[in-house]
Amino acid sequence: GPINSTFDLETENAVKRFQMNNDLTVTGVVNSTTWDLINSLYGNLNDCAIENGGNGNTGYLTYTVAAGDTLYSIARKYDTTIDAIKNLNNLTSNTLQIGQQLKIPTEVDSDTNEDYISYTVVGGDTLYALAQRYGTTVDAIKSLNNLTSNTLSIGQVLKIPTASSGDNDGFISYIVSNGDTLYAIARRYNTTVDAIKSLNNLTSNTLSIGQVLKIPTSSSGNNQYISYIVKNGDTLYALARRYNTTVDTIKNLNNLTSNTLSIGQVLKIPVG
Repeated sequence: GPINSTFDLETENAVKRFQMNNDLTVTGVVNSTTWDLINSLYGNLNDCAIENGGNGNTGYLTYTVAAGDTLYSIARKYDTTIDAIKNLNNLTSNTLQIGQQLKIPTEVDSDTNEDYISYTVVGGDTLYALAQRYGTTVDAIKSLNNLTSNTLSIGQVLKIPTASSGDNDGFISYIVSNGDTLYAIARRYNTTVDAIKSLNNLTSNTLSIGQVLKIPTSSSGNNQYISYIVKNGDTLYALARRYNTTVDTIKNLNNLTSNTLSIGQVLKIPVG
């Protein structure tokens, strides 16, 4: 049917048929499992949502809240912030309901050339601890966020200054997340465990969530790039947003003629 962002009865029945035909639990709700399978089979759904959704020049995709979802987990999944989701959906609280339809912003911010990451404050965080974790200073964080005190609120989104990922030292900065291992990171960025350990002066393979690692990059002429292995659910738009580049730049570097990606495909991602 037509792409209109309206989840009507026709759409719900289509979802149920899809779930039944693919041995999924038939609920009529597009949870993350259903979405990932649709995207895996048909591809580029995020691009489709960006092209057809939104208001004026603001792109978004439509997400159906599933059991266990929180604004924090959804914001992390789609590389956005809690405040951005709340503003787009006119939410006044962080409470979600199963089956609720959310608009998820996909438009790249106009200031993505700044050297910072977005961090959502959790219980126990302090400016001093964050500065230590990300190799910066309390004053630098306060200045970037126009803070007048050291008080933080849970759920507050901070800009954390980082080292430029395109410097002349031949590395990018990577923040360790849950489940990461040196082996997995080395495979993802086409390098070795020893190279990462040497660059970061590590004496063991143990990693901590939130730890900042320098990841060595390869060079192509005067341009630096990393090698990225495409995973289920990846799109060119999402990769371009994650690595602060553009879809056309990735396509040109890899001689791609379409936006279609294959799981296991190796892409050069510019970081310089």
